[in-house]
Amino acid sequence: MDTPATQLELVRPWRIAAFVVAAIAGVELLLLVVAALVLAGRTFAPQINAAAAAAKPAPKHHAAVPAPAKTEPFRPPRLVATLPRSKTGILILNGNGVQGAAAQAATIVRARGYLVTDTKNAPRSDYPTWRLMAAPDMGGEAKRFAKDLDMPLGRVGPLDGMTPKQLHGARLVLILGVSR
Repeated sequence: MDTPATQLELVRPWRIAAFVVAAIAGVELLLLVVAALVLAGRTFAPQINAAAAAAKPAPKHHAAVPAPAKTEPFRPPRLVATLPRSKTGILILNGNGVQGAAAQAATIVRARGYLVTDTKNAPRSDYPTWRLMAAPDMGGEAKRFAKDLDMPLGRVGPLDGMTPKQLHGARLVLILGVSR
């Protein structure tokens, strides 16, 4: 029979062999991980290099800068009315809540020679002042209309938020407010 000491001697060579095999397997695993990283690096290297090149600012070339040319200050184009008043369609919207204000304004506008396409109530009735909105190509006509009605030019703005159907053929929209 085997004594406990002999059993220990028989177990030790297997234990050492198991440690050696585990160490070899660990080294192989480490080599596989390194190989995978190298292969992945080669696969993604072009994309990484391209991204890095795109992130770098372009090199600055120091070239002689010519003296700036003297230019005149910017002046917006002069707005000149091209349509006669009788062809300038205006929609008048009552935005002050006073009954009949749009009809009264239409009488004044027609007396100045303009074409009133329609009078209606504005979507709300709390506009503090009169406003004039013009289609993009109607700046000259809007300026002339504002002068004809003694309106400040600061109250003339772009026509927006309305569909052509709502305009009834008008290219200018006058919104009546509480004060002129």
